[in-house]
Amino acid sequence: METKKSLKTTIYDAILESIFQDQYKPGEILTENALVERFNVSKAPVREALITLCNNGVLKNIPRLGYEVIKLTTTDVQEILRFRAILECGCMAEYCGKLTPEQLQKLAELNALCCRKEDSTDFRTHWQHNEDFHLQLIAYAGNAYAYRALKRSLSILSRAYAQFYWDKWTPAVVTLDMKSHQPMLAALAAGNLKQAQKYLQEDLKDFGY
Repeated sequence: METKKSLKTTIYDAILESIFQDQYKPGEILTENALVERFNVSKAPVREALITLCNNGVLKNIPRLGYEVIKLTTTDVQEILRFRAILECGCMAEYCGKLTPEQLQKLAELNALCCRKEDSTDFRTHWQHNEDFHLQLIAYAGNAYAYRALKRSLSILSRAYAQFYWDKWTPAVVTLDMKSHQPMLAALAAGNLKQAQKYLQEDLKDFGY
């Protein structure tokens, strides 16, 4: 039997997937009652999922009305990318030159998943691998606040990718999207902070290529 926590996660993922698939459109209002009926559950796990989606910048609570699917703008995307550049480059200074062979190997394995040809037509799987790669990088800085800030930013950007670039996704995009990862890892292994930060910034500029 599912626990309330797992139910919340299942509902969260299902709502997010519906937004990615454009079943719930930007600006649309979702209500607790409609979602309770859709998932055939009590209000508690639905409400928890909705609150988490609000916290992650996917929905906005409108009192006495429901939860609006946030419509992102290109300005939102650019501001988040600039924030990520400041956050991730700053954290990189904390671990560059200090990574163990095992830590570098972990990053190489995550990058290999990012580049898998079998995922080249699956945006969601590719995005998840790329997200795991960047979260592992920032985890090495040992700052829980920075980790959570990046995780929230990535959640919002995944929505932006679906909203703006879903119809442009092709297998060729994967190669272009990942081209800065390997030289970034080489720079980190060499302890070259300036070069590693340069490739990180180039990687962020490739968003939505």
